[in-house]
Amino acid sequence: MTRSPASVDAPGADVWEGLVTTALLGTDRRTPPGTAPGPDAPAALLDAAAVETVRRRAGLRPARAAERPQPAPEDPRPALPPAAARRLAMLLADRPGPSGGGRRGSAPDLTELLPQWLAVANARGFAPPPQVLPALLDAARGRTDLRPAALEFAGPRALWLARLNPDWRFALRATPGGGAALPRLEDEERIQRLWQEGLFAERVALLSALRSREPAAARDLLATTWATERAEDRLMFLDSLRAGLGPDDEPFLEQSLADRSRNVRATAAELLSALPGSALAARMAVRAGACVAIDHLRTAQPGGECLEGGASGADGRTPTIAVEAPHECDPGMERDGVVAKAPAGRGERSWWLGQLVEAAPLATWSRRLGGRTPREIVALPVADEWQGELHAAWCRAAVRQRDAEWSRALLGEPSAPDAGGPGAVSLAERAKLLGTLGAAERAEWVAGFISAHGLSEAFQLLGVCGVPWAAPLGRAVVDALNIARDAGSYPWSFSGVMGLAERCLDPSEASRLDALLAVPDEPENASPGAGGYWAEAFQRLVTTLRLRAAMTEELGAA
Repeated sequence: MTRSPASVDAPGADVWEGLVTTALLGTDRRTPPGTAPGPDAPAALLDAAAVETVRRRAGLRPARAAERPQPAPEDPRPALPPAAARRLAMLLADRPGPSGGGRRGSAPDLTELLPQWLAVANARGFAPPPQVLPALLDAARGRTDLRPAALEFAGPRALWLARLNPDWRFALRATPGGGAALPRLEDEERIQRLWQEGLFAERVALLSALRSREPAAARDLLATTWATERAEDRLMFLDSLRAGLGPDDEPFLEQSLADRSRNVRATAAELLSALPGSALAARMAVRAGACVAIDHLRTAQPGGECLEGGASGADGRTPTIAVEAPHECDPGMERDGVVAKAPAGRGERSWWLGQLVEAAPLATWSRRLGGRTPREIVALPVADEWQGELHAAWCRAAVRQRDAEWSRALLGEPSAPDAGGPGAVSLAERAKLLGTLGAAERAEWVAGFISAHGLSEAFQLLGVCGVPWAAPLGRAVVDALNIARDAGSYPWSFSGVMGLAERCLDPSEASRLDALLAVPDEPENASPGAGGYWAEAFQRLVTTLRLRAAMTEELGAA
């Protein structure tokens, strides 16, 4: 090998950077040090790089021997059954293929089954085989939605590994106390030390953990340093009070309404408005009540319906809700969380009205509007085109206050011609209202919606239903897919719903789907090749359901 004295004697860092630059530019534009331009320059560059590589490696100084890691902690949970361990290795070995626009074929998507497998394994309290922990941590590193379940299943040995590999440090950040055990409630000294000296993430984890176990202790701990915290930290700490929120939190939150940070004030006001018995909620009830009233003298719009039970007046007029929005946003309103400046495209008065109504206790309206029930109130006509603004604010209030009765009234019947209730102006709002109902009632409403309106608007609503889907909901989804197939609809329009069905349909439904596996006769107006796609999609659905059933069986009885 030919050596260039310049490449050997020059300082290592400078020489290596020069060689890299030469390689990037090319030897036609720049030659290695000590080499003349010409056909020998590329070989001289490679020689110089080889010499410099050896010199750099040989020039490393030996480091002091590091302390050997402590042994990995024991995991006291029972080991996975052998069949379940093999299944886990298979799920972790599967990698999603390149994203393309073609067909998925009939093979199940194993990556989408891993979350469900982890949920069942965690529910049954199994520990992972040690040899799969690196693959499990790699999977959690690539999918943030997988991390909580994956780290719960991985257990203490995963945290031991995470301290040895920077690629897995996310596991330490995602675990309370950075992977260390949180102090016990009775260990006040350690709690105070961690709260006073810990990193921000450790303090947030400590506060959240205390809040879940002893809400008052967490609030009292926060109060000890509240005045000295940064505004952005106060906001994060205050948000942790959502868990276990109760009347005892009112004095602290009321004090926070005077905070120097607008975001902190707004969050404190939101939390107080979720406490219907709070003083702020009472103030908002007075303000909102002054804006909304029954006008018995106004005649309802043509086509307006009278209330059930003869709620119309003696002269046949239907009572109408009259709205007089605020004319100003005074300092008291701003202190209680009303944002004075309206977003672009919104009128100021309607903006203020919406904030007052959504923060007022929903019980206000029965007293204010003649003792009517939520369903009767929602059915009343609203004058001067204020209905959309008023009902949308009631929707937000029902979600914030978790009021199922108001949610039912605002959702209306799932078979309503307008595909939603009078106050649910968007699919997102309907989904939020459904979230206040119990799982069975939620599934029943969405099943009725699908039966009446099909699947075109149901995807977002299906996302709030419990898994596995209740039998009526599962049947409604399968029936709607079958109708879409028989109608020759574009199959690609239903790929999202089909993917949800693979993950959420009860595996016991697989036998009902066997009749849908054949390629159907395509109607005259069908999309070319649609029948084959539908057959593949249903085959994949059936295969996935049976695979999910096998996974559950392998993990043993609950």
